[in-house]
Amino acid sequence: MAKDAEKSTWKNTIWNPSTREFCGRTASSWGLILLFYLVFYIFLAGMFCLTMYVMLQTLDDHKPTWQDRLSTPGMMIRPRGDTMEINTHNTESWDMYTKTLDNFLSSYNNSLQAEKNDKCPPDQYFIQADSGDVKNNPKRSCQFNRSLLQECSGLNDHTYGYQAGKPCIIIKLNRVIGMLPGKDGQAPFVTCGAKKEDSDKIGEVAYYPENGAFNLMYYPYYGKKAQVNYSQPLVAIKFLNITLNEDINIECRIISNNIPPGSERDKFAGKVSFKLRINTKQ
Repeated sequence: MAKDAEKSTWKNTIWNPSTREFCGRTASSWGLILLFYLVFYIFLAGMFCLTMYVMLQTLDDHKPTWQDRLSTPGMMIRPRGDTMEINTHNTESWDMYTKTLDNFLSSYNNSLQAEKNDKCPPDQYFIQADSGDVKNNPKRSCQFNRSLLQECSGLNDHTYGYQAGKPCIIIKLNRVIGMLPGKDGQAPFVTCGAKKEDSDKIGEVAYYPENGAFNLMYYPYYGKKAQVNYSQPLVAIKFLNITLNEDINIECRIISNNIPPGSERDKFAGKVSFKLRINTKQ
């Protein structure tokens, strides 16, 4: 009898036929509480949508409203890697590097640049200001022709000097919207050298374009959406007589009268370091 009583009590907690309650609530009670939560969550969703709508009205599709960035842009090299080891007698040791440069420079072919971009007057900023609320979009971009890299363009030497033990490295600055990297008509330029312990091993270095400069006509950058055909300027470095069969630690820096030097907080700001070794022994 006790078991039957317990069973009946348990059933009544789920459904009580005498009071017509389900889980302790009548149908009208369940209806009211569900209606309350429905209205409550519709109100919350409405508030969220309204907040998002108001926030989106303050944003520009082509330019970030706020920019929180380092004052010194980072630098990158192609081919990528902290260590590059080349054997002049082993094609496989440098073939991947030349393929990387071919792919990277394909968008800089002269014919493609002439089709997409403008031939701009050098040594001055290519300013394309908006007219009040009227946006000057899409903005034009200046040509950076692959041929400007001369001996490192891959047009005359498809091995980029790797087979001869005189490798080319391509350097670019990270894109920063609105950055004006030089003043008084002086363009920023790249300089490369061996670290202190290897200072006598780097030999002669050639820069392309001349002086390793990023011409001012490629600035300012207006953003990916506003400047869809933008071609980032490049600098190529060719190591002409580097010491062979030894590891050499190399550091390249950006020099500018309008970009502060990198700080110890960010070792990649304004410079890039890598190790280069050219082997001639089979």
